[in-house]
Amino acid sequence: MTWLTQWLKSALQQVQEYFILLGKVARGLVTPPFYARDVIEQFDAIGAGSLTVVLLTGTFTGMVLALQSGITLDKFGARSMVGQLVSASMVKELGPVLTALMVCGRVGSGIAAELGSMTVTDQISALRALGTDPVRKLVIPRVIAGTLMVPLLTVVADGVGLVGAWLIAATQLKVASAPFWNSVVAGLYIEDVWMGLIKPFFLGFVIVSIGCYVGLGTKGGTQGVGRATTNAVVAGSVVVLAVDFLVTKLLFMVLY
Repeated sequence: MTWLTQWLKSALQQVQEYFILLGKVARGLVTPPFYARDVIEQFDAIGAGSLTVVLLTGTFTGMVLALQSGITLDKFGARSMVGQLVSASMVKELGPVLTALMVCGRVGSGIAAELGSMTVTDQISALRALGTDPVRKLVIPRVIAGTLMVPLLTVVADGVGLVGAWLIAATQLKVASAPFWNSVVAGLYIEDVWMGLIKPFFLGFVIVSIGCYVGLGTKGGTQGVGRATTNAVVAGSVVVLAVDFLVTKLLFMVLY
Protein backbone atom coordinates (compact mmCIF):
# COMPACT_ATOMS: atom_id res chain seq x y z
CA MET A 1 0.00 0.00 0.00
CA THR A 2 2.98 2.28 0.46
CA TRP A 3 3.64 2.52 -3.27
CA LEU A 4 -0.04 3.25 -3.90
CA THR A 5 0.00 6.04 -1.33
CA GLN A 6 3.14 7.51 -2.84
CA TRP A 7 1.63 7.33 -6.35
CA LEU A 8 -1.57 9.06 -5.25
CA LYS A 9 0.39 11.74 -3.41
CA SER A 10 2.55 12.35 -6.49
CA ALA A 11 -0.48 12.46 -8.79
CA LEU A 12 -2.30 14.95 -6.55
CA GLN A 13 0.82 17.09 -6.32
CA GLN A 14 1.12 17.21 -10.11
CA VAL A 15 -2.54 18.13 -10.49
CA GLN A 16 -2.06 20.89 -7.91
CA GLU A 17 1.00 22.24 -9.74
CA TYR A 18 -0.88 22.14 -13.04
CA PHE A 19 -3.71 24.23 -11.64
CA ILE A 20 -1.22 26.64 -10.10
CA LEU A 21 0.22 27.09 -13.60
CA LEU A 22 -3.29 27.71 -14.95
CA GLY A 23 -3.78 30.35 -12.27
CA LYS A 24 -0.60 32.12 -13.39
CA VAL A 25 -1.80 31.93 -17.00
CA ALA A 26 -5.17 33.44 -16.05
CA ARG A 27 -3.46 36.27 -14.18
CA GLY A 28 -1.04 36.89 -17.04
CA LEU A 29 -3.87 37.16 -19.57
CA VAL A 30 -5.31 40.23 -17.87
CA THR A 31 -2.18 42.01 -16.65
CA PRO A 32 0.78 43.44 -18.61
CA PRO A 33 3.27 42.90 -20.10
CA PHE A 34 1.92 41.18 -23.22
CA TYR A 35 4.04 39.55 -25.91
CA ALA A 36 1.97 39.97 -29.08
CA ARG A 37 4.82 39.02 -31.41
CA ASP A 38 5.23 35.67 -29.68
CA VAL A 39 1.49 35.02 -30.02
CA ILE A 40 1.67 35.62 -33.78
CA GLU A 41 4.67 33.29 -34.05
CA GLN A 42 2.75 30.57 -32.23
CA PHE A 43 -0.26 31.07 -34.53
CA ASP A 44 2.05 30.11 -37.37
CA ALA A 45 3.78 27.27 -35.52
CA ILE A 46 0.61 25.66 -34.17
CA GLY A 47 -1.93 26.56 -36.84
CA ALA A 48 -0.14 26.64 -40.16
CA GLY A 49 2.37 24.02 -39.04
CA SER A 50 -0.37 21.51 -38.24
CA LEU A 51 -2.37 22.15 -41.41
CA THR A 52 -0.88 19.33 -43.49
CA VAL A 53 -1.47 16.55 -40.96
CA VAL A 54 -5.00 17.84 -40.27
CA LEU A 55 -5.84 17.93 -43.98
CA LEU A 56 -4.65 14.36 -44.49
CA THR A 57 -6.36 13.08 -41.36
CA GLY A 58 -9.68 14.77 -42.17
CA THR A 59 -9.69 13.62 -45.79
CA PHE A 60 -8.97 9.97 -45.13
CA THR A 61 -11.32 9.88 -42.13
CA GLY A 62 -14.19 11.15 -44.27
CA MET A 63 -13.32 8.72 -47.05
CA VAL A 64 -13.18 5.62 -44.86
CA LEU A 65 -16.28 6.70 -42.94
CA ALA A 66 -18.24 7.04 -46.18
CA LEU A 67 -16.98 3.69 -47.45
CA GLN A 68 -17.79 1.82 -44.25
CA SER A 69 -21.14 3.47 -43.64
CA GLY A 70 -22.16 3.06 -47.28
CA ILE A 71 -21.63 -0.69 -47.09
CA THR A 72 -23.66 -0.85 -43.87
CA LEU A 73 -26.48 1.33 -45.20
CA ASP A 74 -26.76 -0.90 -48.28
CA LYS A 75 -28.29 -3.56 -46.04
CA PHE A 76 -31.20 -1.21 -45.36
CA GLY A 77 -31.44 0.23 -48.84
CA ALA A 78 -30.40 3.65 -47.57
CA ARG A 79 -27.14 4.24 -49.41
CA SER A 80 -28.23 7.77 -50.35
CA MET A 81 -28.21 8.70 -46.64
CA VAL A 82 -24.46 8.25 -46.35
CA GLY A 83 -23.95 12.03 -46.38
CA GLN A 84 -26.20 12.49 -43.37
CA LEU A 85 -24.27 9.94 -41.35
CA VAL A 86 -20.87 11.28 -42.33
CA SER A 87 -21.76 14.92 -41.64
CA ALA A 88 -23.19 14.22 -38.20
CA SER A 89 -20.22 12.03 -37.23
CA MET A 90 -17.53 14.38 -38.54
CA VAL A 91 -18.93 17.65 -37.23
CA LYS A 92 -20.05 16.49 -33.79
CA GLU A 93 -17.32 14.08 -32.79
CA LEU A 94 -14.68 12.79 -35.18
CA GLY A 95 -13.55 16.17 -36.49
CA PRO A 96 -12.84 17.78 -33.11
CA VAL A 97 -11.36 14.69 -31.47
CA LEU A 98 -9.13 13.52 -34.33
CA THR A 99 -7.90 17.06 -34.93
CA ALA A 100 -7.10 17.43 -31.24
CA LEU A 101 -5.24 14.11 -31.16
CA MET A 102 -3.19 15.03 -34.24
CA VAL A 103 -2.36 18.44 -32.77
CA CYS A 104 -1.48 16.77 -29.48
CA GLY A 105 0.94 14.42 -31.22
CA ARG A 106 2.59 17.21 -33.15
CA VAL A 107 2.26 20.36 -31.05
CA GLY A 108 2.04 18.92 -27.54
CA SER A 109 5.20 16.91 -27.98
CA GLY A 110 6.99 19.83 -29.64
CA ILE A 111 6.11 22.23 -26.83
CA ALA A 112 7.21 19.74 -24.17
CA ALA A 113 10.50 19.10 -25.97
CA GLU A 114 11.20 22.80 -26.55
CA LEU A 115 10.39 23.97 -23.03
CA GLY A 116 12.01 20.85 -21.55
CA SER A 117 15.27 21.60 -23.37
CA MET A 118 15.14 25.19 -22.14
CA THR A 119 14.54 23.96 -18.59
CA VAL A 120 17.39 21.44 -18.41
CA THR A 121 19.84 23.91 -20.01
CA ASP A 122 18.89 26.62 -17.46
CA GLN A 123 17.45 28.98 -20.09
CA ILE A 124 14.30 29.29 -17.98
CA SER A 125 16.41 30.31 -15.00
CA ALA A 126 18.21 32.83 -17.21
CA LEU A 127 14.88 34.37 -18.20
CA ARG A 128 13.96 34.77 -14.55
CA ALA A 129 17.37 36.28 -13.81
CA LEU A 130 16.76 38.86 -16.55
CA GLY A 131 13.41 39.78 -15.02
CA THR A 132 11.21 38.03 -17.59
CA ASP A 133 8.36 35.83 -16.42
CA PRO A 134 8.62 32.49 -18.29
CA VAL A 135 4.85 31.96 -18.00
CA ARG A 136 4.10 35.26 -19.74
CA LYS A 137 6.85 34.85 -22.34
CA LEU A 138 6.58 31.15 -23.16
CA VAL A 139 3.32 29.68 -21.87
CA ILE A 140 0.65 32.32 -22.49
CA PRO A 141 1.41 32.84 -26.22
CA ARG A 142 1.22 29.09 -26.77
CA VAL A 143 -2.00 28.74 -24.78
CA ILE A 144 -3.66 31.56 -26.72
CA ALA A 145 -2.54 30.19 -30.07
CA GLY A 146 -3.54 26.62 -29.27
CA THR A 147 -6.95 27.61 -27.93
CA LEU A 148 -7.75 29.65 -31.05
CA MET A 149 -6.09 27.51 -33.72
CA VAL A 150 -7.53 24.09 -32.87
CA PRO A 151 -11.13 25.23 -33.63
CA LEU A 152 -9.99 26.60 -37.00
CA LEU A 153 -8.14 23.38 -37.77
CA THR A 154 -11.26 21.44 -36.78
CA VAL A 155 -13.35 23.40 -39.30
CA VAL A 156 -10.76 22.58 -41.96
CA ALA A 157 -10.81 18.89 -41.00
CA ASP A 158 -14.61 18.81 -41.15
CA GLY A 159 -14.61 20.44 -44.58
CA VAL A 160 -12.04 18.17 -46.19
CA GLY A 161 -13.64 15.16 -44.50
CA LEU A 162 -16.96 15.91 -46.17
CA VAL A 163 -15.21 16.43 -49.51
CA GLY A 164 -13.41 13.10 -49.09
CA ALA A 165 -16.71 11.40 -48.25
CA TRP A 166 -18.30 12.99 -51.33
CA LEU A 167 -15.52 11.63 -53.56
CA ILE A 168 -16.04 8.11 -52.23
CA ALA A 169 -19.83 8.43 -52.47
CA ALA A 170 -19.61 9.59 -56.09
CA THR A 171 -16.94 7.17 -57.31
CA GLN A 172 -17.37 4.04 -55.20
CA LEU A 173 -20.95 4.12 -53.93
CA LYS A 174 -22.43 5.71 -57.09
CA VAL A 175 -24.41 8.27 -55.09
CA ALA A 176 -25.17 11.42 -57.07
CA SER A 177 -23.75 14.68 -55.79
CA ALA A 178 -27.08 16.43 -55.23
CA PRO A 179 -28.60 13.72 -52.98
CA PHE A 180 -25.32 13.45 -51.08
CA TRP A 181 -25.05 17.16 -50.26
CA ASN A 182 -28.76 17.39 -49.53
CA SER A 183 -28.40 14.60 -46.97
CA VAL A 184 -25.33 16.34 -45.51
CA VAL A 185 -27.40 19.45 -44.85
CA ALA A 186 -30.38 17.44 -43.63
CA GLY A 187 -28.21 15.55 -41.14
CA LEU A 188 -26.91 18.68 -39.41
CA TYR A 189 -28.75 20.74 -36.82
CA ILE A 190 -27.54 24.04 -35.45
CA GLU A 191 -26.92 22.36 -32.07
CA ASP A 192 -24.56 19.89 -33.77
CA VAL A 193 -22.62 22.73 -35.37
CA TRP A 194 -22.30 24.56 -32.06
CA MET A 195 -21.09 21.39 -30.37
CA GLY A 196 -18.49 20.85 -33.07
CA LEU A 197 -17.26 24.43 -32.72
CA ILE A 198 -17.25 24.78 -28.92
CA LYS A 199 -15.43 21.57 -28.00
CA PRO A 200 -12.18 22.37 -29.84
CA PHE A 201 -11.61 25.46 -27.69
CA PHE A 202 -11.43 23.27 -24.58
CA LEU A 203 -9.40 20.57 -26.33
CA GLY A 204 -6.85 23.04 -27.68
CA PHE A 205 -6.46 24.63 -24.27
CA VAL A 206 -5.74 21.37 -22.45
CA ILE A 207 -3.34 20.13 -25.14
CA VAL A 208 -1.12 23.20 -25.02
CA SER A 209 -1.35 23.79 -21.27
CA ILE A 210 -0.38 20.18 -20.53
CA GLY A 211 2.53 20.40 -22.97
CA CYS A 212 3.74 23.58 -21.27
CA TYR A 213 3.34 22.13 -17.78
CA VAL A 214 5.25 18.96 -18.63
CA GLY A 215 7.98 20.90 -20.42
CA LEU A 216 8.55 23.33 -17.55
CA GLY A 217 8.72 20.43 -15.09
CA THR A 218 11.38 18.50 -17.02
CA LYS A 219 14.24 17.06 -15.01
CA GLY A 220 17.12 14.74 -15.77
CA GLY A 221 18.93 16.16 -18.78
CA THR A 222 18.36 14.88 -22.31
CA GLN A 223 16.74 11.67 -21.06
CA GLY A 224 14.29 13.80 -19.11
CA VAL A 225 13.38 15.69 -22.29
CA GLY A 226 12.55 12.40 -23.97
CA ARG A 227 10.38 11.33 -21.05
CA ALA A 228 8.68 14.72 -20.99
CA THR A 229 7.82 14.46 -24.69
CA THR A 230 6.30 11.02 -24.23
CA ASN A 231 4.41 12.07 -21.10
CA ALA A 232 3.00 15.16 -22.84
CA VAL A 233 1.57 13.12 -25.72
CA VAL A 234 0.18 10.35 -23.51
CA ALA A 235 -1.31 12.67 -20.89
CA GLY A 236 -2.61 15.07 -23.52
CA SER A 237 -4.31 12.32 -25.52
CA VAL A 238 -6.00 10.83 -22.46
CA VAL A 239 -7.14 14.22 -21.19
CA VAL A 240 -8.46 15.12 -24.65
CA LEU A 241 -10.74 12.08 -24.58
CA ALA A 242 -11.82 12.75 -21.00
CA VAL A 243 -12.51 16.45 -21.63
CA ASP A 244 -14.35 15.55 -24.84
CA PHE A 245 -16.71 13.34 -22.85
CA LEU A 246 -17.26 15.92 -20.10
CA VAL A 247 -17.81 18.84 -22.48
CA THR A 248 -20.10 16.72 -24.68
CA LYS A 249 -22.21 15.79 -21.67
CA LEU A 250 -22.37 19.43 -20.57
CA LEU A 251 -23.31 20.65 -24.04
CA PHE A 252 -26.04 18.03 -24.33
CA MET A 253 -27.53 19.46 -21.15
CA VAL A 254 -27.28 23.04 -22.44
CA LEU A 255 -28.06 22.75 -26.16
CA TYR A 256 -30.49 19.86 -26.46
